[in-house]
Amino acid sequence: MLKTRKECLQEYGSDYYIQQKIDAGELCRLEKGIFAEDAHVPELALISWKYPKAVVTMLSAFYYYGLTDTVPDRYDLATDRDAAKIADRRVRQFFMPTESFGLGITSAEENGWSFQIYDRERMLIELLRRKSKLSFDLYKEVLLNYRKLIPQLDIQKIQDYALAVPKSNVILNTLQTEVL
Repeated sequence: MLKTRKECLQEYGSDYYIQQKIDAGELCRLEKGIFAEDAHVPELALISWKYPKAVVTMLSAFYYYGLTDTVPDRYDLATDRDAAKIADRRVRQFFMPTESFGLGITSAEENGWSFQIYDRERMLIELLRRKSKLSFDLYKEVLLNYRKLIPQLDIQKIQDYALAVPKSNVILNTLQTEVL
């Protein structure tokens, strides 16, 4: 379980006692102001805990779902268009339109730690929306893997998502010609 410095102060009483817990190996300082009882916290869990309103998207989501073997160099997080800028070098932030930000959010788990991520259907729409910003090789790799998954995906959900995002006609046309 992750804790803030404030929570540790409430539990242990002072910085001195927090430091004693750290020295005894009962508590670990993961980064400034963030502590855990277990030193082996996945970085994605830490990032998700620090930014609870953000949703894992793009390359990070494609990698998590096994649609690409390209390991992301940063964590791709989607936030609402009105959210503050995330000042963390480990994060690449995508500002999403308010009306479509919440579509397709689901929770996933890694090593017992949960985080928010867009579902596979929403990620297909994001792939098609950002086609021109991705390398051709990455786009093709993910697209070919999506073609293998089509029987497992909810086509109605994909169409609903496509209609809810900007440039829906272009996305629906690309969906028909390249995926289905």
